[in-house]
Amino acid sequence: MARRIDVTGAGGVRLAAWEFGDPPKTDSASGTAAGDASAPGVLLLHGLMGRASHWAATARWLSERHRAIALDQRGHGRSEKPPKASFTRESYVEDAEAALDQLGLAPAVLIGHAMGALTAWQLAAKRPDLVRGLVICDMRASALGAASQREWTEWFRAWPVPFATLADVRKWFGEDDPWVERPNPARGEFYAEVMAESPDGWRPVFDPEQMLSSRETWVYDAHWEELAQVRCPTLVVRGLDGQLGRAEAQEMVRVLPRGQYAEVADAGHLVHYDQPEAWRAAVEPFLDSLRDT
Repeated sequence: MARRIDVTGAGGVRLAAWEFGDPPKTDSASGTAAGDASAPGVLLLHGLMGRASHWAATARWLSERHRAIALDQRGHGRSEKPPKASFTRESYVEDAEAALDQLGLAPAVLIGHAMGALTAWQLAAKRPDLVRGLVICDMRASALGAASQREWTEWFRAWPVPFATLADVRKWFGEDDPWVERPNPARGEFYAEVMAESPDGWRPVFDPEQMLSSRETWVYDAHWEELAQVRCPTLVVRGLDGQLGRAEAQEMVRVLPRGQYAEVADAGHLVHYDQPEAWRAAVEPFLDSLRDT
């Protein structure tokens, strides 16, 4: 069972945060939080088009020793999607900052996938007092450029929406999508989770134009300088078949003042979703090392 906690983000945008472990216990005599409330905080940030529930398996094992909360970022999941909202890097970072404050998680470990990882390291550079550790999952620091943005625009246009059934969603994203090199059931499940039923079929819970607007704010720039400003221990994790290449990942580790490296075999871009057990094996020793500092 996941517990929803409402957060107010930048510009008053309403965000949904989700706690997948047991809620913090309260001492009946004093009325103060105890137990889980005092556990080290972890904030999980999904990637573009993702949602907090993609972190459910990770959050549940984290909750054995941490207070783990996943955030539906603006425009995603159950969070607000105002037509005129800002989708700048600053807004995403300020949302994560607000979540740490309102949820009482800081100083926290930030775990981010793709765009969520960029948000995490930008926040760590901006507010080192709020972040005690960082996990970057399959996110590049290099600029991707205009061609990449055009490819994404064309890809969204290729989606055969509305999908008649969730089975059709799973098949298209897991097998028929031109971007799929070989059948990938986990990818199909990943995208099925971001669909909602409408009168004419299944459509994404997000607005593709808002996703492109969000992406446009970071694809043209490199982010090495901000990476170099991250002072906390940081683990860079890549899937062997993901978007982050080994050479770039190792250069990110070199640039980070306290960087470490891990890779997950038989995983693509959706590392934590493709190989949850191997993902845990890569991340858990790093988190354990933070508890000893």
